[in-house]
Amino acid sequence: MAITTFAAIYIGSYEVSLKIFELSGKKKIREIDHIRTRLELGRDTFHSGVIKSDLIEELCVILADFAKIMQGYKVKEYRAFAGSVVGGAKNMLFILDQIKTKTGLDAGTLSNSERRFLTYKGVAARHGFDKMTKDSAAVIDVGGGSLQITLFINGRVVTTQHLAIGTMSLMEMLSGIEHNVLHLENQLEELVDKELAVFLAQYMHPGEEIKNVILMGDYISEIMRKISKNNEEPNIVEAKKFISFLQKLDKKSVEEISEALNLSNEKDILVLPSVILYAKLTQAMHAQTIWFPDVDTSDGIAYDYAESHKIIHSPHDFDEDILSAAKNMSMRYMSYSQHIDALTDMASLIFDAMKKVHGMGKREKLLLKVAAILHDCGKYISLANSAICAYQIIRATEIIGLKHLEREMVASIVLYNSSPLDPYEELADRMDQHSYMMVAKLAAILKVANAMDRSHRQKFKNVKAVIKNKQLVITIESVNDIALEKGLLAAKADSFEGIFGLKPVIKEKRVYI
Repeated sequence: MAITTFAAIYIGSYEVSLKIFELSGKKKIREIDHIRTRLELGRDTFHSGVIKSDLIEELCVILADFAKIMQGYKVKEYRAFAGSVVGGAKNMLFILDQIKTKTGLDAGTLSNSERRFLTYKGVAARHGFDKMTKDSAAVIDVGGGSLQITLFINGRVVTTQHLAIGTMSLMEMLSGIEHNVLHLENQLEELVDKELAVFLAQYMHPGEEIKNVILMGDYISEIMRKISKNNEEPNIVEAKKFISFLQKLDKKSVEEISEALNLSNEKDILVLPSVILYAKLTQAMHAQTIWFPDVDTSDGIAYDYAESHKIIHSPHDFDEDILSAAKNMSMRYMSYSQHIDALTDMASLIFDAMKKVHGMGKREKLLLKVAAILHDCGKYISLANSAICAYQIIRATEIIGLKHLEREMVASIVLYNSSPLDPYEELADRMDQHSYMMVAKLAAILKVANAMDRSHRQKFKNVKAVIKNKQLVITIESVNDIALEKGLLAAKADSFEGIFGLKPVIKEKRVYI
């Protein structure tokens, strides 16, 4: 049986971690070691946008030690990533270069959406995830700079929202007054209440309850260990018991909390905002059960590697999460309709018929579907400027499972569905040439599909599409007059032909009643 020893390194806002895993042919991932080192890189980034040289040097020393540990375990493969604390720093390129030069490790950066999704994949791979999300659940990932909440209703993703109230960012907000207030926890609670109130008003109806909260973040393992000493399932506790324990903690000093949780660092100021956040979030959801899956970004990195190398196969459908989130977003902006369903089906039909021509795969088809679902959301803001409004909405909205670049691509597909395609030189700061070509192709397909149902009346049935004699022949049956659709398709034909070398035409089979 082949066993791969894999290492995952993650550089966060205030911690650098190394996890060593065994990936086996039995489709299992087993953690065999976990090393964590405290390093508050985030304070520099929050203040100045630059990580200072002494911290970079300290980071490199830590990573060099990690490299030696990896050699000791005879690690065959590894992945090293830094979060937004490095990715958002003005001197990011120099930091990554120093890491490579001084440690020999190749490190990359993860955007917020990429990091959160990796962690989410690690959680979704855990036994019991689909059961927890079957009714209603909130997956909450608390980090140093921010937290992310993904809501599930009836097993489907409703929304993913990013809130700028991480443990470190909360303390930074109060950095000027923390030494001048008697009860710091009161100010922290006010800040958290303010941010959560907006989220609750937007995404939870009065009286609505979220049955299960799936919680990730620092100190959760220590908290759960204290609460669930005698539980059969140590990672699951009743929400009332969880909240009661936290409310007692947040009235204590940092030293007292650290002692109660048996923390090695008794002066870790970030434990206080963590305790307050966990209590407030759980209360806000009116949860019944708290589940701590014991997963972090390193687990997600290992899972993603194992999945991409076909060592394991996920039982969870992540593509369905993306489509569900897109549909709920479309409904939120009052654009979901029968036309959306018809357009999605038509675009998928054309995409499939052209596989040998466009050279795109499953992922691009998913982006096309998401663009079809969201293409009208901008009309909620402006009927006259719906395309640019839709572009801005999509770019600004987290969709769990889509990378930042993919969100930019979906937004651009929607924009160029109704606007002429800009030359690559004008978009080079947003995407690379390959992504630009995918946007051009998918927008052209969406334009043709949209022209086929421009009246929003779904006039066609038994639609088929084939490539024949340098034409994309779309055969339809209809009892209605389709002069509008034929005219609009002809108007789109030149741009489509310029990209694919195929002319789209409609072949009509009239059906008489």
